[in-house]
Amino acid sequence: MTELVQLTVADGVATITLDSPDNKNALSQQFTGELLERLDSAGADDAVRVIVIQSALDVFCSGADLSEATTIGMGVGAQRMVDVQRAIVANPKPVVARVAGPVRAGGIGIVAAADISVAGAGTTFALTEVRLGLAAATISLTVLPRLTDRAAAYTFLTGNTFDGAEAARLGLVTVAVQDTDLDTAVDSVVESLLKGVPQGLHETKKLLNRELLADIDARGKDLADLSASLFGSSAAQEAMLAFLNRKKS
Repeated sequence: MTELVQLTVADGVATITLDSPDNKNALSQQFTGELLERLDSAGADDAVRVIVIQSALDVFCSGADLSEATTIGMGVGAQRMVDVQRAIVANPKPVVARVAGPVRAGGIGIVAAADISVAGAGTTFALTEVRLGLAAATISLTVLPRLTDRAAAYTFLTGNTFDGAEAARLGLVTVAVQDTDLDTAVDSVVESLLKGVPQGLHETKKLLNRELLADIDARGKDLADLSASLFGSSAAQEAMLAFLNRKKS
């Protein structure tokens, strides 16, 4: 089985690379399972002080794997999205997301869960769930705390696309830079984080994420159940199949 999520460690930095080209880094069970394993490994490695999540593709993440959603269902997949966000938020190491290319639906949960997210200005985001008869249920755990109420209502209800600069203005990402400056900006953030003493970074992250982690633990299962039930509904199944058929034609 081809590895979809890679992990490398060098100079105190664990780089987790999303690399599932067949489905544009969609959140399949294999993909999320490997992502959880890589996050756990990096978090437990004393040689790691900072974690960077990036994509090997020109797409960061296309959201849920709709092929799985229309065949085996999302009972496992929805809970996995809660688990992935929790693994990022609760990880003892600071997590930086290097965001380039389209980010859709569930993939936005990874961006929102990261402690620091740096996006290229040309990156595009869209919470497209509503257009498939769904709701951004599981990722609301991390996305809603980043947005104002007005920004949340607009992005969640319209499903409209917005760019990296708008994502920074709304609070979804920490900063947006010109696409050509993305690596330099990420390297600068990582360099600053590496100056922190591991105990200081860990304890500070715990302080910052205490309420968010408690909310994930309190509501995560209920939101995963809601998401799975929506994916299994006739309205969503019809909309997802129509979307997949349009992609094939």
